[in-house]
Amino acid sequence: MSRRATAATLAACGLLTLAACGEGADSGSNDRNEVSAKFIDPDGKKVGTVEIEEDDGATQVNVRVSGLSAGYHGFHVHTTGKCEADSAAPDDPSKTGDFLSAGGHLNPDDSAHGEHLGDLPSLLVNEDGTADLEFTGPFTLDDLRDADGSAVMIHAGSDNYANVPERYAPEGPDEDTTKTGDAGDRIACGVIDAG
Repeated sequence: MSRRATAATLAACGLLTLAACGEGADSGSNDRNEVSAKFIDPDGKKVGTVEIEEDDGATQVNVRVSGLSAGYHGFHVHTTGKCEADSAAPDDPSKTGDFLSAGGHLNPDDSAHGEHLGDLPSLLVNEDGTADLEFTGPFTLDDLRDADGSAVMIHAGSDNYANVPERYAPEGPDEDTTKTGDAGDRIACGVIDAG
């Protein structure tokens, strides 16, 4: 074999080795930098997915759902990675309902509703029951993957973000509004596992 052929063969082997190393490194970082979850309804039927990827300090959220009623739906991150139908609320076991096992909104700073870390843009479902939503989230993946994980939740109604004009509530919004934005029942839930 000529020197030129030998050099070409060695160069090709080097490129293949670098490509193989690059693939392994990328797949490891992707696992650490992204999470996904599937939304299920209270009957256990899959109704969509959410993908969350962190890149250079920004957290990109991509939501795709189908089979939901048209209109705006509250969309939040909840504190606990459990999506159990007809379950008890962690802070009040006497209160039961669909996906109450996920706890309240992610809110490490004990802020008012509308400023919770888990308060996300409303999800607009089209007349055909589908929705696509992409946005930059206010949290990191570490916020989501704490010791008990977290859950992404779709609610039956729209979220008013506790923004109720004084002329409608002279004494201010009530406790339900300040905790949940009056978004209503939990209709779809997806688990984000602990880190």
